[in-house]
Order: sequence, then structure tokens, then C-alpha cells
Amino acid sequence: MVQLGKTLLIIGILLAIAGIAVIYCHKIPFVGRLPGDIYIKKDNFSFYFPLTTSIIISIILSFVFWIFRPK
Repeated sequence: MVQLGKTLLIIGILLAIAGIAVIYCHKIPFVGRLPGDIYIKKDNFSFYFPLTTSIIISIILSFVFWIFRPK
């Protein structure tokens, strides 16, 4: 039971950090506007896929999880 509590606490903290990041990400100038992010805009259609931004966030999260992995 103690392990479940720790896991839920860590997930809650990560969700809170993710929520704060979503709220303030528009103030970070490069997020979503990197070369390689796909943005298509036509008359009645727009499509946006932040490919490069997703890859960079994945690399950063992988590094953070690698640092804090259980030994």
C-alpha cells in the first residue's frame, strides 16, 4: 500500500507540473514554432502537428526519467 501511495503522489506532482507548463507554455517563445513543426493552413482547414517540439520534449522527459530511475 505504501508503494501505491508514493506512485500516486509522484503522478499527481507530474500532472501538476504538466498543468503549469500548459498554462505558461505560450510565454516560452520557441515552443510550437520550431523548424520541423508541421503547420498547414488552407481556406477552411488548418492542421498543426508540433513534430520537432514533441521530439525535444520526449528527449528531455527520457533524460529526466533516466536520472530518477530506481537502481
